[in-house]
Amino acid sequence: MSPAERAPAPEPSREPAPSFDDRLRRLEAIVAELEAGGAGLEVAIERYQEGIALLKDCHVSLAGYRRRVEELTRDAEEAMRPFAPDPDAEEG
Repeated sequence: MSPAERAPAPEPSREPAPSFDDRLRRLEAIVAELEAGGAGLEVAIERYQEGIALLKDCHVSLAGYRRRVEELTRDAEEAMRPFAPDPDAEEG
């Protein structure tokens, strides 16, 4: 058995994932850092790569939030419909 086969699997991180707002703040900091210049090429590329990953994560989160709001809106509209036998319902 090789040493890699005997090594225990790394434990999953117990830290909660950063919030949308935290990711957005980090993305804004990266943009400001890149716009300011002064970073070496390797550092700038690392920051750019991190920024792209954050941007993708933010887009995925926003799409999920949009679906959630649309679902809640449909539920609310359904809940607000009057019952058919409701005598107080407006006829139209």
